Amino acid sequence: MAFSMLQLFLIGALGPRLVDDLGLSPTLLGLTTTIGFGTAAVLSPAGGRIVDRIGPRRSLVALLAVSAAALALIGAAPGAGMLLGAVALGGIPQALANPATNKAVLAAVAPARRGAVTGMKQSGVQLGAFAAGLPLAALAGGLGWRGAVWTAAGVALLTALWASRALPPDPTAPESPVREVVRPGTTASAAPAALTTPTAPTAPAAPAVPGGAVPVPGGPVVPLAVFSLFLGAGIASVNTYLALFGAQRLGLAPTAAGALVAVLGATGIVGRVGWAKAARPGRAEWLPGWLATGAVPAALLLAAAVTAAPLVWAGAVAVGVFAVSANAVTMVLVMQRAAPGRAGQDSALVAAGFFAGFAWGPPLFGTLAQGDRYGTGWLLVAAEFAVAGAVAFHWAVRDRRTRQRRESAP
Repeated sequence: MAFSMLQLFLIGALGPRLVDDLGLSPTLLGLTTTIGFGTAAVLSPAGGRIVDRIGPRRSLVALLAVSAAALALIGAAPGAGMLLGAVALGGIPQALANPATNKAVLAAVAPARRGAVTGMKQSGVQLGAFAAGLPLAALAGGLGWRGAVWTAAGVALLTALWASRALPPDPTAPESPVREVVRPGTTASAAPAALTTPTAPTAPAAPAVPGGAVPVPGGPVVPLAVFSLFLGAGIASVNTYLALFGAQRLGLAPTAAGALVAVLGATGIVGRVGWAKAARPGRAEWLPGWLATGAVPAALLLAAAVTAAPLVWAGAVAVGVFAVSANAVTMVLVMQRAAPGRAGQDSALVAAGFFAGFAWGPPLFGTLAQGDRYGTGWLLVAAEFAVAGAVAFHWAVRDRRTRQRRESAP
């Protein structure tokens, strides 16, 4: 998960250096995010089907290998053209990341631990942000930004080799919905995969999911995708422009500006792990709305930093705790509600909404940053978080009513 988006975090953290060295404008810097996540959004539905078919190990090895290639090309880019092409290539691992890792969790982790493990693996994205904003940004101060990016590419390739040897083998046939056949004296979660038989298409068994929740009609995939669209637009603007804002408007040195991204990543790790552990059925449905609402004042802190610079650090912390963490909760919800055999596809569809938000948010912000209207840009981010919260609360209310009707039905 860390490597799936590392290239975009690096571009954000190294933004001041890229702007100077490659002659990029703030608008073109935002276009890198648009191309990367636009590619990911288009490929995500197909990515989910591919993961369901070939299995998580092959998918994760491919993800890491393509990430290494994209990072290597970014480090070699002589100008904007190759940079944008490399970022587009990096959309492939983004499209595979959530379906592949979610399938791995469902295959290897007991239901009671899936919420916590999902939060941990979702925090890998923010680990990538931390790595880009602190050690790699500091390395760029000594080796140059190209040396830092090539170092990341080498580590990604080594991780791909490790994953090919360490992860359990993938199934030899495409996954089909299954019902667990449990021998006396065993539990469903302990039964080996070999003791499964296909279910009848008209009566599929409910999947073992975090907290034991059972999917209900009118599931969360579409509303969570819309929620993720607006959430992603706001988060992507912060990821892409926070370091540039610190350097251009607040007068921070490039390494200190990159540290803002590291703070965002570190608090996102803590938030994703903590909120995902708290996302039990009955509570998880409401968390996306509350987290997006909490992110609104976080964006307002960034806007206030235009006149009170120290507030930028508080704003970065708050965005990590609330906005960044919300994506982990949405993935827990998808896994809780996914129909048998659809975890990869459902994860990919929700991720497609998130990626689409990442695609259109930064260019819109970039037009404001181009005119040095950062304060207005952060107000736009606050509005995007507010819309995301409204969508999430609307779905949670409808979902509660649906479940209540089902429970009261004879």
